[in-house]
Amino acid sequence: MPQTRTALNSVRLDRSARTALHEQIYERIRLAIANRQLAPGERLPSARSLASQLGTARGTVDTAYARLTGEGYLLAHGQAGTTVAPMLRPDPAPRPGAPAKMPVSTDRADRILPFQMGLPALDLFPRALWARLTARAARRLAGPGLAYPDPAGLPSLREAIAAYLAVSRGVACQPEQVVITGGYQVALGILARLLLRPGDPVWFENPGYFLARRALEAADARPVPVPVDENGLCVDIARTHAPDARLAVVTPAHQSPTGVALSLPRRQALLAWAASAGAWIVEDDYDSEFHYVGRKLPALKSIDTADRVIYAGSFSKTLFPGLRLGYLVMPATLTGPMLAALDAGRRGEAVLGQSVAADFLAEGHFARHLRRMRTLYAARRQALATALEAAFGNRIELAPQAGGLSILMRLADGTDDAGLVRRARAHGLAPTALSGYFIGSASRRGLLLGFTNTPETEAVRHARTLMRAIL
Repeated sequence: MPQTRTALNSVRLDRSARTALHEQIYERIRLAIANRQLAPGERLPSARSLASQLGTARGTVDTAYARLTGEGYLLAHGQAGTTVAPMLRPDPAPRPGAPAKMPVSTDRADRILPFQMGLPALDLFPRALWARLTARAARRLAGPGLAYPDPAGLPSLREAIAAYLAVSRGVACQPEQVVITGGYQVALGILARLLLRPGDPVWFENPGYFLARRALEAADARPVPVPVDENGLCVDIARTHAPDARLAVVTPAHQSPTGVALSLPRRQALLAWAASAGAWIVEDDYDSEFHYVGRKLPALKSIDTADRVIYAGSFSKTLFPGLRLGYLVMPATLTGPMLAALDAGRRGEAVLGQSVAADFLAEGHFARHLRRMRTLYAARRQALATALEAAFGNRIELAPQAGGLSILMRLADGTDDAGLVRRARAHGLAPTALSGYFIGSASRRGLLLGFTNTPETEAVRHARTLMRAIL
């Protein structure tokens, strides 16, 4: 590949500069792509080869390649090497002396910004392994596998999920109770239409996950805001304000967005209410796999003796959101009605993605991936917390959180956290305002900072940029 060698032969590292070496490599390659010195589809030298050429450690090049891959500039093909993403469409050649413009990605993949919420560490997802499993699953597709999928989901995936939940979350269920969905919001909308009449009240955490609230509202349900304190959902207040509710939607492991756990007395009170009222509980267990401090409580579903809890899980945080796969564990009495509703309104999710996910779980890759990510996230979380405390000092308070994928930076009452978000955006950062999670007026203010895609080496730089942006 002579063009590649020529383009990267010009890369020189300035070891006296304050910019990290991996950042310099990243920027040189990014500009080479922007200037069309590296063409879409062109192969790059291996990390070992480029590291030898530059006289640096292989890990330094790996870090630059991983960031470029995560931002969509490069594609990793395992042993086949790394190439410039073929979907990049270069802009017309710039005028002489004009600054180079970055190529436009025809798949519209947005760049991952520091502190962005709702994403796992996409730069460290095992793409090569996933690609091999995908190719193998595609070769298996034949005959009935090419027809319309089972609305309830691929049997092998339902079996793998049931086995995983029994071990990891103490949820004992049969594969027949597991229903595969196109993600949590889709599932919540189906449940609301199945269980509620238009206008029925639903207990909803305040603050709470705004996309879940929109899904309920789209299904003509009426979310009733219930305060959340250091012990989670205030069940007594909920029973007073909406005694006729038929459904409660909760995030017991790590409340979204505050991160607090629903205490055992509150769990027992919630289950007792559902059993006595004949109501249902949706347990959104969206990121319970990532717990770093102390012992996490078991799933609410695991102590549900009256079978009133609908357990909702998703692969968006554990694998990647583009997979668009989630699942429900239905109470025995609801399994039949749910399957009938799915059969009437949907034709199931894509078989190929389900098949790959089933193999990923059944062959032990999922458990190994989670162990690796827990260690990585604990380190990234600690690095960012330390960097924030060093940058801001006593001007901020970090909320104590035992797990999750974000840090809540509390601000003084009355602070315009939405305005701070706009200022941070102007500096290339993507925090989220806590006030946006409230129904009605916000009683607390703060910034939610996703840390999954912030390497430890970048934590100080991003914390200082945030400080300069908002102070």
